[in-house]
Amino acid sequence: MDKHTPLPAPPVSRDGLLAFLGALGIAHTTHDHAPVFTVAESDQIKAHMPGGHTKNLFLKDKKNNLVLISAEHSTQIELKRLHERLGTGRLSFGSAERLEEALGVTPGSVTAFALINDPERRVRFILDAALMEHDTVNFHPMKNDATTAISREGLLAFLAALGREPEIMDFSTPA
Repeated sequence: MDKHTPLPAPPVSRDGLLAFLGALGIAHTTHDHAPVFTVAESDQIKAHMPGGHTKNLFLKDKKNNLVLISAEHSTQIELKRLHERLGTGRLSFGSAERLEEALGVTPGSVTAFALINDPERRVRFILDAALMEHDTVNFHPMKNDATTAISREGLLAFLAALGREPEIMDFSTPA
């Protein structure tokens, strides 16, 4: 893997993302499907794609601290107490406008891959420990009409190429 692969200029599209993964030598497979907006809507897709499937939460507090959580689809996240765990103010979902401005994606298409559109690293990234138990993880490639499978190591290599070290949190244990 070439650690000096230049980042594409934001906003990065699906094609730009997949080209970047290819330039890094990270294997990935993308499956096109009808757009999905909820974890429940994606159940049929999950049945045909092995690995950990994700839910992604884009959150903010009153001081405009931004947080992206990529969790295993079945992980329960207690939003009312999450701020205590993260050491932030109380968290709420970020607006569609803030999401697009910060990560270059729209609601329903939130993905860890969108961190490529945050070169200033304004968005804090949290990875669910349960998701990281899977050898393969699945995310939307910038839009919710496809799912890209990547190895756990490939995801970590992608994040490293962005200059990011993810915070891995076990949501199965109390804060």
